[in-house]
Amino acid sequence: MSKENLQRWYDFVENHDQSALSDMLADDVVFHSPVVHTPQEGKAITFAYLASAGKVLGGDDFEYVGEYLSESGAVIEFVTTIDGIKIDGIDMITWNADGKITEFKVMLRPLKAVNKVHELMGLMLQKMGK
Repeated sequence: MSKENLQRWYDFVENHDQSALSDMLADDVVFHSPVVHTPQEGKAITFAYLASAGKVLGGDDFEYVGEYLSESGAVIEFVTTIDGIKIDGIDMITWNADGKITEFKVMLRPLKAVNKVHELMGLMLQKMGK
């Protein structure tokens, strides 16, 4: 089932369909950000973070370069460049039996990249009123 769920995620990343993102998230989803200390709980806040991240990270240079699947989850490695800073990261996604995302964790490196994403995500979330 993870392969089908992962394809839905890839489709969202490619076309940025906000309704598809909303449909993928469980009501009790938990988001773990590389720049926020506490887990963000619930569909609304997770949606805001993921929609914003798609705008901040999802430029022309964004590319998934590896995937590691389990029965109920995936770790997908990505690379991108923002303002000349090469960013390496992973998305760790867990799905429930209904194919909804229940946990989404993002990890980034190097520190310079984390700081840049923190800055840009803050601006994007302010625009969204979060």
